[in-house]
Amino acid sequence: MATRPTGRPRGGAASSGDEYRGRRLGRILTKMGKVSREQVHEALQMQSQRRQPIGQLLVELGYIAQQDVNAALAAQAGMATLNLEDYEIPKSTIEMLPAETAQAYQVLPIQFDESTKTLTVALKDAANFQAIDSLRLLMGYKVKPVVADAEQIDKLLAKHYGDDSESLSSLIGELAEDAALGEFKDRGESIDLDSLLEAAEDSKVKRLLSLVLMQAIKDKASDIHFEPFEDEFKMRYRIDGVLNEMIPPPRHLAMPIVSRIKVMSNLDIAERRVPQDGRIELLVGGSPVDLRVAVLPTMNGESVVMRVLDRSNIQLDLERLGLRSEDLELMNQLIHKPNGIVVVTGPTGSGKTTTLYAALATLNQPDVKILTVEDPVEYDIDGLIQVQTNAELGLTFARALRSFLRQDPDIILVGETRDLETAKIAVEASLTGHLVFTTLHTNDAPSSVARLLDLGLEPFLVTATMEGIVAQRLVRKICQRCKETYDPTEEQLLELNLTPDDLHGRQFTRGRGCDHCNRSGYRGRVGIFEILVLDDELRELIMHNASTQQLRAEALKRGMRTLRHSGLLAIYDGMTTIDEVVRETITDE
Repeated sequence: MATRPTGRPRGGAASSGDEYRGRRLGRILTKMGKVSREQVHEALQMQSQRRQPIGQLLVELGYIAQQDVNAALAAQAGMATLNLEDYEIPKSTIEMLPAETAQAYQVLPIQFDESTKTLTVALKDAANFQAIDSLRLLMGYKVKPVVADAEQIDKLLAKHYGDDSESLSSLIGELAEDAALGEFKDRGESIDLDSLLEAAEDSKVKRLLSLVLMQAIKDKASDIHFEPFEDEFKMRYRIDGVLNEMIPPPRHLAMPIVSRIKVMSNLDIAERRVPQDGRIELLVGGSPVDLRVAVLPTMNGESVVMRVLDRSNIQLDLERLGLRSEDLELMNQLIHKPNGIVVVTGPTGSGKTTTLYAALATLNQPDVKILTVEDPVEYDIDGLIQVQTNAELGLTFARALRSFLRQDPDIILVGETRDLETAKIAVEASLTGHLVFTTLHTNDAPSSVARLLDLGLEPFLVTATMEGIVAQRLVRKICQRCKETYDPTEEQLLELNLTPDDLHGRQFTRGRGCDHCNRSGYRGRVGIFEILVLDDELRELIMHNASTQQLRAEALKRGMRTLRHSGLLAIYDGMTTIDEVVRETITDE
């Protein structure tokens, strides 16, 4: 049923901007009678010196108000402007968008035409066209934008969405009672394509998924899991490395929800037997967010994991990774070497890629050519030439790396050294004057040497090219809003091989748990590091096939700080807790 606004905007219908589409802003403002030609000319003269938008300069000169600029920008983009004073919006239209979505994009739904599936939304800024693209993708409707006064939109957002957000439990309750979706109960895999498409277009399913995605991005989740089991369908977020379960939707909604995700990521909803990978690109709060979608067929249906790649959430700065001052100095020495190999090692999810991106961001200058080969390319960074591997087409790390040497690079990043061929080409690149960054999966820095030798590299090649190895882990940071001091138990101290004498003058802290940290006591994560810089003595040991234990002992003598020791210092600094360090590091030998 089509819904229409039951009130009219004061001053009549929305004004059309078609006659001004694509014209210069100064010309539009003149035609609208807001400014004279002389005033535009004055602003243009200022603009030649100050390089600011002409609208901003005209406001500064006192000739027009910001509202006039917004109206002109709307006209320039071919959008209508609308006065929302005393505008009545039907409740059914407000319910088309979850509160989180409306607040995240700062848009107000004002009208929905059921016959054409068109949702009209009011924007504060005509330049916010990317929000319209994201809404089309999220909600699956045609979206028609109009521009309205920012204060009016804020007032109506507060009025209609002010009682906080729509709760997940109430929406799931609505879905459970939906008769059309209830037909999916006990249907198993025998569901025709038309029914699946219809379910994927259901407005409640769209609202649920939009709510889940907005909440995940707001809570800075790294992954969202949709998991079908025999009797339930779980939804979980991974926040700061730990999975948190949400209220589960009814089991029979698994296929409609998964089908909606597949439609959004351009995957084949008819194919339910093989894994599929897709991607969803959104703009949330002015920042681009990529969702990498992986669909896996299981015994109980399709399991979906969405990796959230929020570019505004990545710390592309070495100084913000948690490196202590002396470690930061070592890192800067390593990454500014003219050639050689620098390895970052640690298990999956330990922040290796972020550390390498931060290093490349430091080195990313106009006079430096940087090439990367990754699987996959997680963040698109200006100034870097990034290549994604494609095993089906034979584009492996080794093949890409071989081509890189003919591209005249200064610095090369190899996402992971997995085999001897890749290792050999990386060595060749470093010997011919390139600085090579790569990653390995080992427990600590010294064992990376053994890993490279196990791959089949000769010891003399390792010693000739290896400059340094950085092992790292991520530990959760104590929430600053509910931080409190406490006395650890004897058992906790034993976990770190500490005695009461070691505690003299030390203070231990933990998070009590509050709304800000979802009662976990933790908010965000920070890195702890173990940096091994190779010198002549260590190279000599490698040449003589010294064991990992011998390398570690010698490195410790030469001042290497272990992961466990770095974790201990983070505890003393009040950054993290004993439990986190024990969980992420092994005992120093």
